[in-house]
Amino acid sequence: MTGRELDEEIRSELSALSGQMSAAVARHLVMAQRLLEDDPEQAYEHAMAARRKAGRIGVVREAAGVAAYLAGKYADALAELRAARRMTGSAEYLPMMADAERGLGRPQRALDLSHDPAVTGLNTAGRVEMLIVAAGARRDLGDHEAAAVSLQVPELRSNARAEWVARLRYAYADALLAAGRDKEARRWFLRAAEADVDEETDAAERAAELGED
Repeated sequence: MTGRELDEEIRSELSALSGQMSAAVARHLVMAQRLLEDDPEQAYEHAMAARRKAGRIGVVREAAGVAAYLAGKYADALAELRAARRMTGSAEYLPMMADAERGLGRPQRALDLSHDPAVTGLNTAGRVEMLIVAAGARRDLGDHEAAAVSLQVPELRSNARAEWVARLRYAYADALLAAGRDKEARRWFLRAAEADVDEETDAAERAAELGED
């Protein structure tokens, strides 16, 4: 592992560091990326090691924020992602920041973030993710019907072969179920399963649990 495994854009940002420092930070970031899914705690340690060496570089703060979020360290995630946004101007991680607010038991703050004007500039996956987080915040506040209504968007019927389609349909089905609309929930769990070609969700199982129409 040399650190050159990172995307060219990230390596370009690290080039502001000295050669040895850049290589050391890059290696920590590579390890953080590799460990994120299977060992988020270790990924967080590597990301924070990179942050200690290069805390003034936006992509490093983003990496630290993502690792903190996946490790369940929501206060740290917010601090890092806010810093990254100030440095880079990017709103890419607004949905993650909003979900971190939920993780800290602050659903209203999550909803406030969902109304940030920058959300409209996110790509489709990002906008859908924010819709899902905001619906979850409404459910946290006990407003299950409003959560379901907020997910009634055209993207629900998209034919795109993208992960966000299954995630949106699943979230909508779950919101319908929480609102007591079991038959509709079953239909949307089935539609989520249709879109979930990689079987990332348990949509099919959830539909089966709800029986036949």
